[in-house]
Amino acid sequence: MLIIDNIAAFEILQERGEMWVFDLFFGLTYISVPIFLAWKFAFTTFTLWVGCFMFGYRITFAQLWKLVMIGELIFIVAEIFKIGWFTIIPQDLSYQDYQAFYPLSVMNLVDYTQVSTQWHYPFKSLNLFELVYWCILIVGVYWISGKRLKISFYVVTSSYVFLFFFWLAYYVLAYRS
Repeated sequence: MLIIDNIAAFEILQERGEMWVFDLFFGLTYISVPIFLAWKFAFTTFTLWVGCFMFGYRITFAQLWKLVMIGELIFIVAEIFKIGWFTIIPQDLSYQDYQAFYPLSVMNLVDYTQVSTQWHYPFKSLNLFELVYWCILIVGVYWISGKRLKISFYVVTSSYVFLFFFWLAYYVLAYRS
């Protein structure tokens, strides 16, 4: 029924000459990805910047922005790994199987069909690539600041990692139905 309604709406808009609404909507999706990434980078950078400030590190926002952008490349590796996994290993999988898969994550250790859907995102978020990202941030803060590695560990753990787990807890609590 949804498909038929959408086709009828598409035909009506085309007859009225109002197809530009769909063109505008789909055009905005291309703009939304860079805006989302910029927001993600800015929030992560601000979190690290506040953590550096709390520990007395004088690191500029621009330096941390570059670090975050470089660190985020690890998640591209994760997506390439996911594509390669499904390309090389032939499997008969459903859309839900594909959606539930995230390489080297806690989700792969459990049967996703037996886990409540509120836990799917947190289980996929806890993965080896996230740990590598944390290490990149720790080493990056150490390298930029020129101070002790142990303190850089505390900076990243008390700022970014803390808020990461806070976000996962919030997600699980907000998702409860």
